[in-house]
Amino acid sequence: MNGVEAFLLGRTLMKIGEQAMPPPKSGSSGSVRSVVVVLGDLVSHPGTTVGEIAARTGLPQSQVSTAVARLEEAGSVDTEPDPADRRRRLIRPAVEPSARVAEVRGSTIDEALATALTGPDGTAPDPDTVREVTAALDLLARRLTPSVTAR
Repeated sequence: MNGVEAFLLGRTLMKIGEQAMPPPKSGSSGSVRSVVVVLGDLVSHPGTTVGEIAARTGLPQSQVSTAVARLEEAGSVDTEPDPADRRRRLIRPAVEPSARVAEVRGSTIDEALATALTGPDGTAPDPDTVREVTAALDLLARRLTPSVTAR
């Protein structure tokens, strides 16, 4: 596998993950993808600022601010004023998971993965193939956590 193939695989996995997540409350602004990217960065860098997240993720600062607002509304993050500069807020994952976090964590990718593995003619994927791909994804999830890729 080369870098382009790894990148494209990552995008495919992101789409499967997005399809598997329970939909956000109606009226929520911002994309699911940017919210998940921001939350992933916060897990690796708790106690950080919007500007620092934007620099690390490459997302525009306005998009990071919108994602943080959604995460705060859902109870997924806590914020506090930065003692060094009271104009900025320090953001960290919430100590107690919110109902939304529990809902998202409780969802699985089974249906979205089966859809992705469906043949071009609409035939259902072979159960052995689904198990094999699921096992491979479980291995990747254990080995390639956000903290590994932050190094």
